[in-house]
Amino acid sequence: MDGFKPHSSHWGAFYGRHQSGELEIRPHPADPHPSLLLGNLPAIAHSSARIRRPAVRRGWLEGKPDNAQKRGSDVYVEVTWPEALDLVANELRRVYGEAGPQAIFGGSYGWSSAGRFHHAQSQIHRFLNVLGGYVRSVNTYSSGAAMVIIPHVLGPYDHFDRKSVTWEAIERSSELIVAFGGMAVKNTDVHGGGISRHVVRPALSGARARGARFVLISPLKDDIASDLDAEWLPVIPGTDVALMLSIAFVLVNVGRHDREFLDRYTVGYPRFEDYLLGREDGIEKDPQWASGICGISAQTIVDLARSMANARTLITVSHSLQRADYGEQPVWMGIVLAAMLGQIGLDGGGFSYSLGALGNIGKRQLAVPLPTLKQFHNPVPDFIPVARIADMLLKPGEPFHYNGQALRYPDIRLVYWAGGNPFHHHQDLNRLRRAFKKPETIIVHETAWTSSARYADIVLPATTTLERDDIGAADRDPMMIAMKKLIEPVGEARDDYEIFADIAGRLGKRGEFTENRSSREWLAFLFETTRTALAAAGHPAPDFETFWEKGELLLPVKPDDGGPARAFRGDPDASPLPTPSGKIEIFSETIESFGYDDCRGHPRWFEPDSTTKAAEGHYPLYLVCNQPHSRLHSQLDYGDFSRSTKIGGREPVRINPADAAERGISDRDIVRLFNARGSCLAAAMISEDVRPGVMQLATGAWFEPDDADAEIAMCIHGNPNILTRDAGTSQLAQASTGQLTKVDVERFAGELPAVRILEGMTFIEE
Repeated sequence: MDGFKPHSSHWGAFYGRHQSGELEIRPHPADPHPSLLLGNLPAIAHSSARIRRPAVRRGWLEGKPDNAQKRGSDVYVEVTWPEALDLVANELRRVYGEAGPQAIFGGSYGWSSAGRFHHAQSQIHRFLNVLGGYVRSVNTYSSGAAMVIIPHVLGPYDHFDRKSVTWEAIERSSELIVAFGGMAVKNTDVHGGGISRHVVRPALSGARARGARFVLISPLKDDIASDLDAEWLPVIPGTDVALMLSIAFVLVNVGRHDREFLDRYTVGYPRFEDYLLGREDGIEKDPQWASGICGISAQTIVDLARSMANARTLITVSHSLQRADYGEQPVWMGIVLAAMLGQIGLDGGGFSYSLGALGNIGKRQLAVPLPTLKQFHNPVPDFIPVARIADMLLKPGEPFHYNGQALRYPDIRLVYWAGGNPFHHHQDLNRLRRAFKKPETIIVHETAWTSSARYADIVLPATTTLERDDIGAADRDPMMIAMKKLIEPVGEARDDYEIFADIAGRLGKRGEFTENRSSREWLAFLFETTRTALAAAGHPAPDFETFWEKGELLLPVKPDDGGPARAFRGDPDASPLPTPSGKIEIFSETIESFGYDDCRGHPRWFEPDSTTKAAEGHYPLYLVCNQPHSRLHSQLDYGDFSRSTKIGGREPVRINPADAAERGISDRDIVRLFNARGSCLAAAMISEDVRPGVMQLATGAWFEPDDADAEIAMCIHGNPNILTRDAGTSQLAQASTGQLTKVDVERFAGELPAVRILEGMTFIEE
């Protein structure tokens, strides 16, 4: 193919060729809708943002007293690889020896590679487990609340609902799709491990052509594809549960709730109905009540409820809704509403969590297992919910609750991070800056000079996927890709595996970590898992070298048979749910027994608490901090496509015309968004596609403070997490609430600071 080699990314399979200093990318020919994010890849080969040599922060290297306070503003010294590896090994030896593995936090977020072997999260966890263990995190920033509530209500996360409704079923059978929080097609550009074919657009278009009706419930009009002619209900952010309750009220009031389904397949409905109809608290959750909360008219609510009862209806709830205060509630209430309609398990009907959030959700399941690198056993019991990192570092020894457990934050002395950028994912970045000044040592493997690298003590340059061989494969995607190396490592960058192997060797653990295999031998070894399963099932099962030469392998998929939901509906006794009752738990005795005042035994509407009201009340605008369309999280923000979407080098923020006019803001003005936690600069885009009283600023711009030593800094690039609250959804999940915050905005006055975060780092001589 003219020198082009196969490769893969989280946003699509492709072919690449590097010659004459240029990297050329061609989407996989079988992909009907390749992602524009592929346009960010060529910058990997030459960007000044890449880390080219190991570097150590001067204050840490010199052992200055209180040197951690200079993290984020200190200068760096480049060192040789042997020097860097000795520093890391010696520091690990010291902390393990003095404080044990419970003093080491192993951070990672899993998105750094689409490969099955060079997967930073697997590599760092395997490495630290070989050394004796580490404090881990659980769940994700994207769906932390759902990952805790769904197992209580339906069974294991990512099993019942996300493996029961396919795009094929929607295209052939769904009559009404009610999308709470939307189904933004931009989000389906990506999936962990890669996508060989982007199928969401044609599937939705096919459903619409057949006559399916779409209702979008979101403050953003473009949270669903424009060609679907969706009815837009611009709800006030954070009020979807009130709207869902009022729809449920109408169903009961007109006798359209499915009592037979509720009796046979659920437990606890009568107790929920007492709350719904006001018998419990004296408040009927009727459309008039909900209208005053959510901003949707009572008649519209009544009409929608009747339509849902009269059609094959699919309810979807997005990631975004559960990334807010009491985020467990909309997911739980969406399940309850689908159960009241009695359509769970029907073709194209029922409920699906986060359909449209990732590119492979809604595809058929694979019929064979994928290669997986063993991480060994972690003997350390201590863990935190992933979004509680700042709490952990700032509050060692303090108690917290999580999913029925009373826990304490560990006392972390060393943070080791490989893969991921916490200064993208985390909230209240000024607070995170303070937290990152607490540990004695922070070590990171990074590909580029992100803020996470700039807050570390030892920075080790890691390769990107383009600089190594790997196997690309993802759940629900039927194509395995031979990810062939496209470019030589930039500077002195090395694979995470090689870095960990050399450190393990210095600590007497090389053989245990590597099992005496090279990277290439590991690829062949891991491939054998899938090859063996293919052969056992009677499918073509080439050996590794044949697969590698061909470049790809089609994998078999399971039938589109409705999955666990259809089986449960067909015979709930033979196919019970893995819940305490074996049924859908509308009321959970388990959750009620925890005694939490912010997550009770059934879904309900929670008013913002008095502390939140006091802190947020005088900031009049909601800010929606959603996923960008120009990159995956913060990855490759320095890429050409990501940069092309900025205005004057800053992130765009969308503002409704009425809100802009009130503040004298014009299109493309540089504006300052602010609240009590901090502020950021962004470029205004006046748009009717955001609800009045709402602004939208995507996450992922690399955080760049105007003053790295200031207690409260301003991000001059446009990272909205300088404004978001670092608070858990509830005591049940302790998940991220970063989707929404309250702010005000004004035209920026004064001399504009230059954005330099994407231009790399300068160094001092040792």
